Amino acid sequence: MISARPLVGACALLFATPLSCFPGEPPGETELRAFIREGIADFHARRLERLEGLDLAAVLARKNPYLLKAKNLATPEEVVDSLLTEHLAIQESSLFGFFLEQLAVHVCAERFGGRKSAVEGIDLEFERDGVKYIVSIKSGPNWGNSSSIAKMEDHFRRAKRVLATNAAGAAKVVAVNGCCYGKVANEDRGDYLKLCGRNFWALISGDEEMFLRVMALIGDEGERQTEAFRVGYREVLARSSAEFRERYCRPDGSVRWAQLAEENSG
Repeated sequence: MISARPLVGACALLFATPLSCFPGEPPGETELRAFIREGIADFHARRLERLEGLDLAAVLARKNPYLLKAKNLATPEEVVDSLLTEHLAIQESSLFGFFLEQLAVHVCAERFGGRKSAVEGIDLEFERDGVKYIVSIKSGPNWGNSSSIAKMEDHFRRAKRVLATNAAGAAKVVAVNGCCYGKVANEDRGDYLKLCGRNFWALISGDEEMFLRVMALIGDEGERQTEAFRVGYREVLARSSAEFRERYCRPDGSVRWAQLAEENSG
């Protein structure tokens, strides 16, 4: 079992080298800002790509037409906006999750020389305070079912064996399921730690305020870059609404709901 003692007080006893005492701008802030700027730009570009490549007929074939009707969507623009918004919500969760995971690796690389592990299933490997950490990074705490968790635990066991074989007498190895946001009541999971939000960012950076720094920088870049996405979204909405109007609407613009139901379920 991993001792629960180091987890007291936001892992303060686990982290012997905090950075929050640095005056002025924290070390590596310029590099962190640049990484986030590029990542947010890529995120918005990929969101738009997913919409531009959308097959409207295929989406409608999968969509529940009764739900659309129940929402009292009266115009082509309302129907299509609902479809685009729902499609985007599904896509952007995985897109942004990937960005957060890459950001975590970057943060750790800057502070502790963290790197992508060569061992299967391990996203990050680094050393600090005489301990080698192997990390499986997830966006949030509720990321998988029991079989997914069992697979992660198996990866941790394999990684520990590999590291023990390759570096006899090396530092103690601690496995971590690191989650970029959220909280958990029990961080000690026996063979590994589950650290979320503040505690995870503190582990990989040495700065207990890193989760707030990340939030502020993402907010800055999001504010700067969303307008370009909005312009692209309006163009996709107009184009897709015209397609919907031509195929599924009467000359007065009212939706042929019976036709939608027939194509979807008839």
